[in-house]
Amino acid sequence: MRKLRQIFPCSLFPVTCSLFLVLAAPVLAQDNFALKNGDRVVFYGDSITDQRLYTTFVETYVVTRFPHLHVWFVHSGVGGDRVTGGWAGPIDLRLKRDVVAYKPTVVTIMLGMNDGSYRAWDDAIFKTYSTGYEHIIDSLKQALPGLRITVIQPSPFDDVTRAPTFEGGYNAVLVRYGQFVKELGERDHLTVADLNSPVVAMLEKAKATDPETAQKIIPDRVHPGPGGHLIMAEGVLEAWKAPATVASVEIDAAAKRVAHTDNTKVTDFADGSNITWTETDDALPMPIDMSDKAMALAVHSSDFVEALDQEPLKVTGLAGPRYSLTIDGEKVGDFTSQQLEEGVNLAVLPTPMATQAAKVHELTLKHNDVHFARWRDVQVALQDYKLSREAAAVSALDKLEEEVVEQQRAEAQPKPRHYVLAPE
Repeated sequence: MRKLRQIFPCSLFPVTCSLFLVLAAPVLAQDNFALKNGDRVVFYGDSITDQRLYTTFVETYVVTRFPHLHVWFVHSGVGGDRVTGGWAGPIDLRLKRDVVAYKPTVVTIMLGMNDGSYRAWDDAIFKTYSTGYEHIIDSLKQALPGLRITVIQPSPFDDVTRAPTFEGGYNAVLVRYGQFVKELGERDHLTVADLNSPVVAMLEKAKATDPETAQKIIPDRVHPGPGGHLIMAEGVLEAWKAPATVASVEIDAAAKRVAHTDNTKVTDFADGSNITWTETDDALPMPIDMSDKAMALAVHSSDFVEALDQEPLKVTGLAGPRYSLTIDGEKVGDFTSQQLEEGVNLAVLPTPMATQAAKVHELTLKHNDVHFARWRDVQVALQDYKLSREAAAVSALDKLEEEVVEQQRAEAQPKPRHYVLAPE
């Protein structure tokens, strides 16, 4: 099982680190988000999608940020795939069995890493890619009227932290493939997500900071680790107009009142020797394992926190110099009055909300493991044997996965939290 991803940056960085500041990022309205209640999303692609990392990050973001939204996610990446298909079947079989069968309302497509054949630009190879990609789009539109498609400019081959293997490098080829994807998306009025240039920019910053660790973000130059996939997930989410705000609270201690809230409800506010209140947020922060050195470097070399993970607590008018914050009896941190006045981003701190979000992500991984077993170990692996009990096994695994998803959604639901801000 993959390592549970949580945010515990205090073990790596001092309280004064810049991540604790509320960063001035534009906040998109929640109702602008691309996914709607009842949507069914299929992630389609090659081995990078098959890693089930950027896809599960996207899923966990949606489930934690929109806990009342019922969206089903299916991860249909197969290693080695091209626009023509691969070992799991030719493209038309792949689309019928691994996409259309789930009756999705939204499909994402990321192909290209294998299609370019890891060599310099070749017109004939690109022609196969462009023609095949258009066939995928046309086939899905015909089979699924009204389908919303997100086409993804392919993630990079790492020519940043290591020298290119030939003049110009393979990622330059992928960038040209990505330009075709962008133009196709614009022509056909599809959503376009760029998973190349933001990751390249992150790698460049990471290399300047820590060259050795930067090479671990995409260890084999093709398949990113969790840090690279998190930035890729950001690319998809930003294309879907994902909001930055988890929840926001501003307290005016001098006036003894709650001055502002966003995406949360505050009750039982009291200002005595301590400032206390109960807060029920409508969302959870994004769970990330900041104890993973490569993940931490990727996060600090990107704008992920600013763009997608803002949970600011701002307290003005405090009389004392320093304060301790606890939530549900768990100490979150010690802060100066100046830090609190500027704003503290709770999303990057070890809060009970982060622990809750990590449990949601664990269930995201578990239901994906069940689906993988159903799909790859039973449906695909046994498809040529015509076994009488195969359909029953697939149905049983589907029901098991549904039960795990029910627990995932239940775990994401809002819970009241008791806050205490005490002078030191």
